[in-house]
Amino acid sequence: MATRATAHVGPVVARYVVFAAVASILGACARSGPSGGPSSPPPPVDARSVRVSLGAAASVALSATDAWRLVDHDGRTVARGDSGERVSFSSAPGGVRVAHRGVTDLTVTELPLSVVPRGAAAFATFNGRRYRGQLSVAAADTFLYVINRIDVESYLRGVVPREIGVRTATERAAVEAQAVAARSYVITRLGNSARPFDVSATTADQVYGGVESENAIANAAIDATAGLVLYFGDRIVSGQYYSACGGTTAEPAELWRSRNEPYLQRVSDRIPGTDRYYCDVAPRFRWERSWRADSLAAVIERYIRSYVDAPPEPLGAVRDVVVEGRTASGRVAVLRVDMEHGAYRVRGNDIRNVLRSAGGEPLNSTYFTPDIVTAADGRLSRLTVRGLGYGHGVGMCQWGAIGRARAGQDFRMILRTYYPGTRVARAY
Repeated sequence: MATRATAHVGPVVARYVVFAAVASILGACARSGPSGGPSSPPPPVDARSVRVSLGAAASVALSATDAWRLVDHDGRTVARGDSGERVSFSSAPGGVRVAHRGVTDLTVTELPLSVVPRGAAAFATFNGRRYRGQLSVAAADTFLYVINRIDVESYLRGVVPREIGVRTATERAAVEAQAVAARSYVITRLGNSARPFDVSATTADQVYGGVESENAIANAAIDATAGLVLYFGDRIVSGQYYSACGGTTAEPAELWRSRNEPYLQRVSDRIPGTDRYYCDVAPRFRWERSWRADSLAAVIERYIRSYVDAPPEPLGAVRDVVVEGRTASGRVAVLRVDMEHGAYRVRGNDIRNVLRSAGGEPLNSTYFTPDIVTAADGRLSRLTVRGLGYGHGVGMCQWGAIGRARAGQDFRMILRTYYPGTRVARAY
């Protein structure tokens, strides 16, 4: 589906050893359930924070825009710092070294430790970016995670603009729909992982950029939809979304090795009474990508083994690329790649990860048609694919939502369209 903290350390505190368990997070209402429809009021979800991984490294430095405290899980202060002063953490055998103002003998054996800024208007900082809430450090093997612990509504302020872009007032309904979908997504992932975080700040989950990503229209849309999520029956459901469908959305089984969900059906994005689509204003509604024979072979050689069973030996030149099946929405279901040393079938969304650009960018979508140019000797000389849409195609089409908002649809209508059978209700 998106980037996402110094102290007067005395001789006693400098040797402080923290023994704290990682905080337990209550599970989310994200289980698979029966078919939807009218039911009793949905159960409330307790207000809670989300743990967002901002990245991992062998050493990190945190600070804040005001005075701050470094606290353990029980709220005990380990160190203090002034605005802009940094505290550094580095992975070391047997624990984590914490350094501040030249003191490097603070030994931490249990994490997390958190930088807590003073005052409601202060922010924790990491890598030059400001974040609401707290920044924590957790260890994993030989590296450290930096985790932003933040309430869900504040988290969305750094997600919604990064996911749907900077929009105008006439497009606000699309931003409100994005806020509800993003809130649903994150709530279904709270506490569901053995990792020290719930979601990452990248496209592996939702792109999150902290305070620098916020804007007034997105903040207003988040406030207007506060606590609202997507329900199917009596469960909160994950609001899958992507950039542009290219004319029709897809069902999950068309792209992934997963079952279909009744609220993730194929939906036409055609504007009634026209031959246009709500998302045809998207920059990548129509697109084209080409490879010469040598660059195509190099790309396939580099990526295909992650998705099919292929030998470690070089596969040789690409002889042909054949669409062996399409899904109900018209996307490529199976792509056969004939190499000099074997033929390999790539399925669903894996196709996007195999047919990457020379720079490693996945194919825009699986909604495409290949065009092969052969040389005089019959060998493949060039492959060009011409396609529609950008992203996996399951759930809400963001550019379609923008087009619908411009046409006067409100956020509830947009969500009902892309998530059939769902309703919008409060989670907290």
